[in-house]
Amino acid sequence: MAALLDAPYDLFIGGKEVPGTRGERSHVLDPATNRVLAEVAIASPDDAHAAMEVADRAFRESNWATDDGSRRAKTLFRLASLLEANLEGFARLETRNMGKPLRESRGDIAYVVRTLEYFAGLADKVEGETVPVPGPRFDYTVREPLGVTVHIAPWNYPLLLSIRSVAPALAAGNSVVLKPASLTPLSAVAFARLAREAGVPEGILNVVVGPGKEVGEALIDDVRCRSATFTGSTDVGRRIAEVAARRLLPLTLELGGKGPVLVFPDADIDRAARGIGYGIFQNAGQMCWAASRLLVHESVRAPLLQKVRAIAESLKIGSGLDDGIEMGPLVSKEQLDRVLGYVADARSDGGTVVTGGNRAPSPALSEGNFVLPTILSDVPTSSRAVREEIFGPVLSVATFSDVDDAVRQANDTAYGLLGGVWTRDLSTAHTVARRLECGMVVVNEPPLTYPQTPFAGVKASGLGFEQGQRVLESYTRRKNVLLNVGVAKRKT
Repeated sequence: MAALLDAPYDLFIGGKEVPGTRGERSHVLDPATNRVLAEVAIASPDDAHAAMEVADRAFRESNWATDDGSRRAKTLFRLASLLEANLEGFARLETRNMGKPLRESRGDIAYVVRTLEYFAGLADKVEGETVPVPGPRFDYTVREPLGVTVHIAPWNYPLLLSIRSVAPALAAGNSVVLKPASLTPLSAVAFARLAREAGVPEGILNVVVGPGKEVGEALIDDVRCRSATFTGSTDVGRRIAEVAARRLLPLTLELGGKGPVLVFPDADIDRAARGIGYGIFQNAGQMCWAASRLLVHESVRAPLLQKVRAIAESLKIGSGLDDGIEMGPLVSKEQLDRVLGYVADARSDGGTVVTGGNRAPSPALSEGNFVLPTILSDVPTSSRAVREEIFGPVLSVATFSDVDDAVRQANDTAYGLLGGVWTRDLSTAHTVARRLECGMVVVNEPPLTYPQTPFAGVKASGLGFEQGQRVLESYTRRKNVLLNVGVAKRKT
């Protein structure tokens, strides 16, 4: 990790690291201490357009798009192997930059390795089809890469949520411009260096760092942009959709969530409690698919709440690099203030703070952005703490009387990303899963996904989907070719 932090963090354009045309740099902070961790170059709109120009030229002039897909596959497999060999260094870099416990960062980087391997395996399987048509004609389709694809990533899973879309875009033959979050850009730049070492051609993978309003919009509004993928807040997603609509760009938007978890009377309460704790306190609750709304049957509310509270109060909080830490800091002071503001709203709206609700009291943690795992109950459904995405380790608890009541409360939200169900009854599991208005449902599991399973939201949680074989369709265009093979040859 020391070597990773010692290296300068510039923009990565055309296989080279460049400082940016305005020479601006910003400090990246360690959220556990709020001390300077690294310095990174900040792009201007001119840099964004330069990256798009380089990516477009690489797409047209390199053989990345036109070569046999098996060669792209070999390059992506090499990249996966290099990342796996450097897993510990990347994990430590993620923890220092974002704050999560090291065990979580190791899992994140391992997931990136698996994602690269998965899409490497699909790179030579981008196939068309033949279509029956009448007469002496032959009709077929081909799938072609789009060109330059833009990827705007969030700060909560810096590398994982970058490569989740970058990997299929590369596998399909596109060139890529990635804009990581300004708070957590380090692993993206380090990854670009690794891609160069793996043999990804110059200009095929580019990284620019800068504010979304200025740099992100410049990337999407560039005439060379052929698609955009964004993961982040719903409000920003709407703005990106407005910019993209001017050019009729295809979009993938993975936005906010307010995930309901429904616990029925026959559930395994011990397992459910552990899953609920993991689903809201992992990554300090900074997850779009966090299981942030607990809806529990009134008959098992008391024992379940007691167990979840015990889990919350037993979590070891501290710097993610320390041994045994189970929850790290929030990513920034602004995020800390935001989370505590929602808790204050819940209190003023008549809710009860069952546990937590404040900054961690330890003097050793006073310089960082640490907040206690928090459980709220009896909060009115009109409260911001129930209606809006908090993005912190805050769980709200409500009860239901029957299946219809549970489903009604679960769907009473603008969001629709992930829902959870805890029950031993197979009929209940299937029935409720069908009725939940969300893109994903887990049954008797905490939030869980794999590279081969679609990750999708409905309502205000997004458009399109990530992961799985069919996501390659998002990064290719279908061309139809119709041949009349019955035309007689002209005699010479």
